[in-house]
Amino acid sequence: MANVDGEWDVVTRSPMGDQKAVLTVRSAGDSFTGNMASPMGALEVIDGRVDGDTLTWKMDMKVPFPMMLDCKATVDGDAIEGGVTAGAFGTSPMSGTRKA
Repeated sequence: MANVDGEWDVVTRSPMGDQKAVLTVRSAGDSFTGNMASPMGALEVIDGRVDGDTLTWKMDMKVPFPMMLDCKATVDGDAIEGGVTAGAFGTSPMSGTRKA
């Protein structure tokens, strides 16, 4: 299993422009908890799962409008890459690096 724990500086390239955030991951076996904190607030990880070097989770966004986000990312050393799916808006690419 990859070392997925830590804080990650991430950017999601959404239809509303680039969204910078810090993703915090704390794994325990095949699950994880944490949040994604940005200038618009923090979203808690819901149903965080770890499968090798792949993370999947949901986030319940309230601002700028209510929507459940489905997220998937793969960790490769100190890099993370994946996407955030926002219903009819499709999947926005997300990438980042582990904070030192």
